[in-house]
Amino acid sequence: MSSAPADHHRRTYEDLVEEAVSHPTDGWDFSWFEGRATEARPSWGYAESMAVRLPGAAAVLDIQTGGGEVLDFALRAGSAAPLLTVATEGWPPNVARATALLRPHGVAVVAVPEDAPLPFADAAFDLVVSRHPVRPDWPEIARVLRPGATYFAQHVGPRSVFELVEDFLGPLPEEQSSARHPDHECADARAAGLEVVDVRAERLRMEFYDIGAVVHFLRKVIWMVPGFTVEAYEPRLRALHAQIESEGPFVAHSARHLFELRKPDRPR
Repeated sequence: MSSAPADHHRRTYEDLVEEAVSHPTDGWDFSWFEGRATEARPSWGYAESMAVRLPGAAAVLDIQTGGGEVLDFALRAGSAAPLLTVATEGWPPNVARATALLRPHGVAVVAVPEDAPLPFADAAFDLVVSRHPVRPDWPEIARVLRPGATYFAQHVGPRSVFELVEDFLGPLPEEQSSARHPDHECADARAAGLEVVDVRAERLRMEFYDIGAVVHFLRKVIWMVPGFTVEAYEPRLRALHAQIESEGPFVAHSARHLFELRKPDRPR
């Protein structure tokens, strides 16, 4: 979601929605949004930063890899691959997609529900990575890291894309608005025995240039508006289509934070 808008004027609401609904939503490839939506990227460049770290690790775990796109990029960009790389994923369509994409790298993709314990031995990995985990399980992350090893991840921050979410759901409770705050996650990570080496947070501008982009986004990122369907939200979608046509793109802001955490050499 990073390119300039294409001209979708004079296309009807029905045409735009039909196109969005017919496109598959598996994986984390956002190329369909080319010309339909934009999203600024964090200054730290997570996938590139991961690629720099991979050659220094012998055993790597990628938690909730999605369709494997970020790990695939990092392995291609890195100067050398780790001796062992494993990825987990909980959604069956993504398990199949990630397996096909990562098999040529020799990566094993393990189907693990996102709320289940990690099926690996204690201290098995030199580096654990994750891009946008749904709910980080800090005790499990700490358990599978060897002493002195690193957790390097990009998380979704608080109130991410809430302008769009609240346009559909109305104002959300304060406790929901403050969820995913990096301070809270740092406290939970420390409680699990991890040391915080670095945390960075940014809010990034997003623009949706047509109603099809909104529909596809809400179908793909299913936790934004739980239970979203075009039929259930048709009046709001039609009103938003008219708003975009008359006023220009719908603007929202994503929240991202970068974590570098370390498991101490000795237990506290």
